[in-house]
Amino acid sequence: MEQREQWQADGHRAYPLVRVRQLVKNYYLGHTVVPALRGVDLDVWPGELVALMGPSGSGKSTFMNLLGCLDQPTAGRYLLNGVPVDELSPNELADVRNRSIGFVFQNFNLLPWMSALENVELPLTYMQMPAEERRRRAEIALTLVGLRTRALHRPTEMSGGQQQRVAIARALVTSPTLLLADEPTGNLDSQTSIQIMGILQELNRRGLTIILVTHEADIASYCRRQVRFRDGRVVGDTLNPEPLQARLQLTHDHNQEQEGRKVTS
Repeated sequence: MEQREQWQADGHRAYPLVRVRQLVKNYYLGHTVVPALRGVDLDVWPGELVALMGPSGSGKSTFMNLLGCLDQPTAGRYLLNGVPVDELSPNELADVRNRSIGFVFQNFNLLPWMSALENVELPLTYMQMPAEERRRRAEIALTLVGLRTRALHRPTEMSGGQQQRVAIARALVTSPTLLLADEPTGNLDSQTSIQIMGILQELNRRGLTIILVTHEADIASYCRRQVRFRDGRVVGDTLNPEPLQARLQLTHDHNQEQEGRKVTS
């Protein structure tokens, strides 16, 4: 597949944040080889918002696990910001996960006995950061997702959309260069899904590179680039020149709701 080149405003050539070449991942069931990825080539550039799509078993989730350093490839190269991730030791991989990559999951993965603030602080605790600095960063992250006033509430006291916002704040608190979101709207209703995509689009406008997995074409339509997987291969890579803008949709829906209230009052 043809690889796109990009250039910076000063005329210098830009380099991809993520570059994979001939990435292969096999699983083994006894003597049987089960291929999950079959030689994937892909570049993701700084500041992109990319949707990975494809049916179950297409390889997209395996690919996300490799990008997130949660697993290692059987063969091929993976460069993250120029660093050859496929050559790193387990300890070095853990350091990359903690410092360079933020994760957002479909099921939120929040600890129910902790407050929102404590959940967001958790990655910084693993980095042995002083408590005062942890608190400051967690408060900033919660403010970014519009939940500063809910900082002391536990997940059981929040809606699904609020819990996903906390999960996004937790992913942001380490200031990652790459955010990986696996079905971030999978457990949410349509209106809440638009709100979550609005947050992701705003973070992307601020320069954060985001890769998300989705089965839903309407969610992918918020992304400027859509990459399709099938049978462990990339079979499509297209640019979306006019992605949907969640904040405009939310404003439109709010105005319609207000008009409806006027009519019925």
